[in-house]
Amino acid sequence: MGNTHYNIHQDLLDRCLKDDKDAQFEIYRLYYKSMYNSSLRIVGVPEEAEDIMQDSFLIAFRKLGSFSGEVSFGSWLKKIVINRSLDILRKKKVVFEELHNELPITNEPEPESDSITIEEVKSAISQLPDGYRTILSLILLEGYDHEEVSEILRIKNVTSRTQFSRARQKLKQILTEQRNKKMKEGIYGYMG
Repeated sequence: MGNTHYNIHQDLLDRCLKDDKDAQFEIYRLYYKSMYNSSLRIVGVPEEAEDIMQDSFLIAFRKLGSFSGEVSFGSWLKKIVINRSLDILRKKKVVFEELHNELPITNEPEPESDSITIEEVKSAISQLPDGYRTILSLILLEGYDHEEVSEILRIKNVTSRTQFSRARQKLKQILTEQRNKKMKEGIYGYMG
């Protein structure tokens, strides 16, 4: 088998190579949600993520003949989606700050993990500035390391690390503020 990756949807991919619209629709249906979510985590705007995702599928179907099978089809498609998403950020001229000074130490208490829902985390991530959200998403959610992120974004490794640290710090701050707001609403709701 060598370096080729087994694709569970190889029969569909073979049909897509023959321009089979039903097979293309089935591949789209199978991968749509995860690709949309990957794009949304980077660009932060649902309409842009939708456009990127649609465009990425068109590119993938057009370039399917060059897909070597060394990685799974999903990984190959996700790379297209992430690259298209980053292209949009570059067009917006998102800046990834290079900060060499030490990060300030905050005395903010860590949010209690049992009190935080997935929806609260998603909401907090969506409130991050574009640069922070992008680096946090690429590292925590997409599984890239700082070396890969610096290469993908064409930034220095130290910039990736700094942005990631600041993004985590900002995310904790937002989560703490959300928790405090929820607690106040609970107290005043109980009293009122």
